[in-house]
Amino acid sequence: MKVFTTPGGHRRYRRTALERLLPAESGERPSLARSGMTQTRLARAYRQEARTAARHMPWLVQLDDQQRAWFRDHGRRLAETLLGHLDARDADDAEGRLADATAEAAAYGEMAAGLRVSLSQAVEGFLQFRRPFLHELVLVARRRGFDTGATTDLIEAAERAMDALLVAAMASHGGGSTPPRRRTRAAGRAASPIEADR
Repeated sequence: MKVFTTPGGHRRYRRTALERLLPAESGERPSLARSGMTQTRLARAYRQEARTAARHMPWLVQLDDQQRAWFRDHGRRLAETLLGHLDARDADDAEGRLADATAEAAAYGEMAAGLRVSLSQAVEGFLQFRRPFLHELVLVARRRGFDTGATTDLIEAAERAMDALLVAAMASHGGGSTPPRRRTRAAGRAASPIEADR
């Protein structure tokens, strides 16, 4: 553990280092939001991802300003509801938040189809959303010193949720049955989650 000494000879420790030595009160991992996985941090990760995404997915550069705005809003809502699902302490709340995230993913599939983006391209776009989200989870778990069990459970829960979202996006793109959803503000315009905050 890192320590520094003041000119008066007193030892000082970082609060986060001391907190890691304390047993968890309830055996539950800390909230992701309180651990630093914020919308601002995610937005920064998505901006970095977006720099390379356009080179691999040329259809992204063909979006107009309104479509890009839908893109950003949609990605932000999807990330927010997914974080809420992972942080939920009650099964009903977790299920409700996952349903909201699934509806957002279905909207993505529907809008991508409306843009005549192929299913494989739409899946590639979804994976561009998935990668930085999971990477940020790992960084937060490492930085905050989550124990191995809590980290494993968190990543498994995120993977299960992401799988459900991808299936919903694919089903919606193909015109299949999708869960009921609230009508988005920009219904009729298309986008994808990669530009969560470009």
